[in-house]
Amino acid sequence: MLFLSIICVLLSLKTLALALPLGQVGTPASSLNQSSPEAFAKRSYFYIGGRYINATQPQAGKYYTSGTYMVDQLYVERLEPQNIQQKYPLLFWHGAAQTGTNWLNTPDGREGWASYFLRQGYVVYIIDQPQRGRSPWLPDNSSFAIPPTQYIETYFTTIQDFNLWPQAHLHTQWPGTGLPGSDPAFDALYASQVQLQLNVTESEANNRNAGAALLDRIGPAILITHSQAGAYGFGIGDERPNLVKGLISIEPSGPPIAAPNTTAGATPQVWGVTTLPVAYEPTVSDPATGLKTEVQSPVAEGVVGCTVQLEPAKRMVNLAQFPIAVMTSEAGYHAQYDYCTAAWLSQAGVDAEWLNLPALGVHGNSHFVFMEKNSLEIAGLVQNWIQKK
Repeated sequence: MLFLSIICVLLSLKTLALALPLGQVGTPASSLNQSSPEAFAKRSYFYIGGRYINATQPQAGKYYTSGTYMVDQLYVERLEPQNIQQKYPLLFWHGAAQTGTNWLNTPDGREGWASYFLRQGYVVYIIDQPQRGRSPWLPDNSSFAIPPTQYIETYFTTIQDFNLWPQAHLHTQWPGTGLPGSDPAFDALYASQVQLQLNVTESEANNRNAGAALLDRIGPAILITHSQAGAYGFGIGDERPNLVKGLISIEPSGPPIAAPNTTAGATPQVWGVTTLPVAYEPTVSDPATGLKTEVQSPVAEGVVGCTVQLEPAKRMVNLAQFPIAVMTSEAGYHAQYDYCTAAWLSQAGVDAEWLNLPALGVHGNSHFVFMEKNSLEIAGLVQNWIQKK
């Protein structure tokens, strides 16, 4: 899942001049910090993918009720630094109920990851998932929803007050009280929440197709995903392994195969790291019968036991063609099971590394690591990993 900036950004970005500093793109209300410098960038946007269909909108009125419409197209924003210093661009893929504004300013108006990586000399691509934000959705009979404020508080901003999982009490890094109406950072975050497609397989298929089409257009890139988009990133990498040069998956959907019903926030992935098929060798046609697994005992208190393959493990032959990092916060609900995703990938022959933030000396974070008070410290860890690989 994922969340940031102010929703009016979705309308205003298209009209901005190409060389505006990002600090003028998504800065929240005047009561928030507006002093942090932002990187200047040349900016452009385009749409990729999409298809025309004949459809009916049940409540559209006299003129719009039925006809031909484009669906599943992807909004893409390209930010180019004044001096390109890195070989491959970064492609940011946000999570559930979010848009590309996640990667611009933080909700309290500090410099975001887009500017940080522009300063490192990367070309940056930011998208809005299909059927989300600036990637239009057709109001038909599909099932869409927006999370309420209570969900944001419980799972992201004030998790220490609800304590639904063993690590939640360690949360200290949200830049405010985390409460609606009294915390401008929370209000800025919540203003940016948009509808999401509740059909999991449709959403994953749309994002895979769009990601493959985008890579075909822009060429090789390093992919950075968050939460719901973790499965999409693995799927895109499986579709275009020759064009993904690295993948940083921040708290991806998981864990592999199964999780106890009591595991807060878990969304088990039936193909190991995805809902839809990925390539294994020997070939798997049905994961329920083709992936032989067992459940191991938990390695520590507060975490689940991982589902792993029985040996000899089948190899994820496409994902094995590039390095992958799985990043996990100390206090977020993914602390219960992200290590299992990294273990599944490694066992399947993937060059996978678990970036466990507390083990790296970074403490107090929840799910939205790129919005919290120490967000640039964590961006530095991502940069170090990319350079190492």
